[in-house]
Amino acid sequence: MTVTYSRRVADAGLGTFFHLLLRWKGSIYKLLYRELIIFTLLYYFFSVVYRFVLNDDQKRLFEKLSIYCDRYAELIPVSFVLGFYVTLVVSRWWGQFENVPWPDRLAALVGGHVRGADETSRLTRRTLMRYANLSGVLIYRSVSTAVYKRFPTMEHLVQAGLMTSEELRHLEDLPSPHNKFWVPCMWFVSLALRARTEGRINNDVALTALLTELNSLRAKCMKLYGYDWISLPLVYTQVATVAVYSFFLACLIGRQFLDPTQGYPGHEMDFYLPIFTLLQFFFYVGWLKVAEQLINPFGEDDDDFETNWLVDRNLQVSLLSVDEMYDSLPLVERDMYWNESEPQPPYTTASAEHRKPSFMGSALDIRFTDFFSFLSFSFFLINLLNIWQTFCLWQPKCVYSSSVVVFASVSLLYILLLLTMLKFFSKYNEKL
Repeated sequence: MTVTYSRRVADAGLGTFFHLLLRWKGSIYKLLYRELIIFTLLYYFFSVVYRFVLNDDQKRLFEKLSIYCDRYAELIPVSFVLGFYVTLVVSRWWGQFENVPWPDRLAALVGGHVRGADETSRLTRRTLMRYANLSGVLIYRSVSTAVYKRFPTMEHLVQAGLMTSEELRHLEDLPSPHNKFWVPCMWFVSLALRARTEGRINNDVALTALLTELNSLRAKCMKLYGYDWISLPLVYTQVATVAVYSFFLACLIGRQFLDPTQGYPGHEMDFYLPIFTLLQFFFYVGWLKVAEQLINPFGEDDDDFETNWLVDRNLQVSLLSVDEMYDSLPLVERDMYWNESEPQPPYTTASAEHRKPSFMGSALDIRFTDFFSFLSFSFFLINLLNIWQTFCLWQPKCVYSSSVVVFASVSLLYILLLLTMLKFFSKYNEKL
């Protein structure tokens, strides 16, 4: 469901973003085309009524109403309301993504701290990670319609192998009316304590590391639960929606092309296609559609989170990390740079142009001798010009005025500065 186009915009070039405008899945066209068609049909309905149905007196009344709507529709602060609303929605959307639970760190800790190659140790590691994944699936069932459709009942979780029938019975027997996504975390704690007692976890430091990471995972699940529980204030959503749609309801009449013979300001020409009104509708309503799509990313829209993929990926990676990869290590041998103090991986022909020397700092190679010599020489020439100006004041035959001397001084100073800059940049390019 997530629309990924990172590879398309890896390089900025001519037409890079233009190609994105031609995509349909996840596009603004897919979200907006119904509203745009309805708005266009309503606009032409009023246009046909004005042009061919109304008599002259009714047309004059309609024209006054159109001018009134066009004048006062601009008082609706659409940009202001939408700007704050969409900013809040996008920050909330990104916050939800940052709190998606990933069990990778916990799997690494379980594989490293729960020791033993026997069947019981293997069962302990796999069960610990299954509990962690089960907690995530339970919270996904609560907030994501896609996951709920996949596992509509708890029996479906048993059939999928995410929990056993005995675990389901224990879960259902708990006398709690609240969401029980936290119960597998408590099972994780109990099993980890048992593994510590049996010596499969070597020390309390390792046990603390496991429980700390588990609490981090549980906290993310709790935050997702909180995001789903506490929505954006309904009044804010209503204000943004009413502001946008009321503005364009006024535009249906206020943006009509009126009879040019009546001499209304701004209606000197009669067009049939309201291009800029349609563009304004596209931008403003499209802006609102962005908020509508991002306000709950756990749905089934094109740009919503791939929650079912997360369930599959997290279970597969975590079980693989603590089972098949337990104590699995390739042959340890010397690397190809064993005797080199400055290893340099090779570049392909396509990537050779990206090879750059190490950056040492922008101020590292500044040479002050050239700069100070330039200043000294410049002041010397200016002093000579001042002496010449003083000489001209005492010599009636001297035709050079003070303004000429000042102009010559400034021009000379500018030329010397330009030459010094060119010299500096030439040296800098040689180093690059």
